Amino acid sequence: MNLIRSAKSGNDWTRNELAAYRIEIHREDPLIFFGVQALPQPQVDPELLTSLDATQAASDSNAELLHLLDMAMTPRSGDSAVNDFVAGLFRALGYAKRNRVARTQRALSLFIYGEFGQAQTDVCIIDRDRNDILLLVQEDKRFKEGEGVDPEAQLIAQAVAAFAFNNEQRAKADMEPLDGKIMPGITMVGTTPTFYKIPVTRALLQHVAQGTYPPEPATRVTYCQPPVPRPARRYSEGMKPLDNRRQILSCYEAFKVIVGI
Repeated sequence: MNLIRSAKSGNDWTRNELAAYRIEIHREDPLIFFGVQALPQPQVDPELLTSLDATQAASDSNAELLHLLDMAMTPRSGDSAVNDFVAGLFRALGYAKRNRVARTQRALSLFIYGEFGQAQTDVCIIDRDRNDILLLVQEDKRFKEGEGVDPEAQLIAQAVAAFAFNNEQRAKADMEPLDGKIMPGITMVGTTPTFYKIPVTRALLQHVAQGTYPPEPATRVTYCQPPVPRPARRYSEGMKPLDNRRQILSCYEAFKVIVGI
């Protein structure tokens, strides 16, 4: 309650902001998180499940995605390889299709502690028909730069800003604003995702805007990590090994229901 609050940009949020607005993060088993009894088969070109690298892919689009995968495995400071890979993967998996587009570096307005700031996404999925933000992605830049802001706090700030944006679009369309919504999110370490369900409410939005401590129960954010065969090497191997890739793509498939696509 007595933590210092300030009008920070969403990209500068830390665990302090999460504590100041009573936001907690809890890990869940993948099956519980996705609400399934077994992970589904990935609905993707079978070649992506059998081609280790671009030289083994017959399809030009698959070869391009596998090239991006390799570049995202060893990103350099200031490089957009991870964002490029995620956007390409979303197209391959059907997240981005027809009215749904993958945007990179989309800046969102965030009203915090009486001032306007920004929360900039690395990648997001936007429904062009409703002009809704459906999904947010934040790269863990500590992986390639060795230091930086906690990506979970950044992602949660983006979820708050996206919820506000979506309600603004509803108001412009003469629709009632939502009282709350689960905002789906992903953090990326190289090509390894962690999936999040971030509940955002109008009450939380008001506390962030005013810089006040919520008296209501804590906001409970949940996350899960794909059940890859070698968890200790999760980040170093990423989606390169085919057994890892299948498990991770199965998680992306299960996540579609939560995203609403």
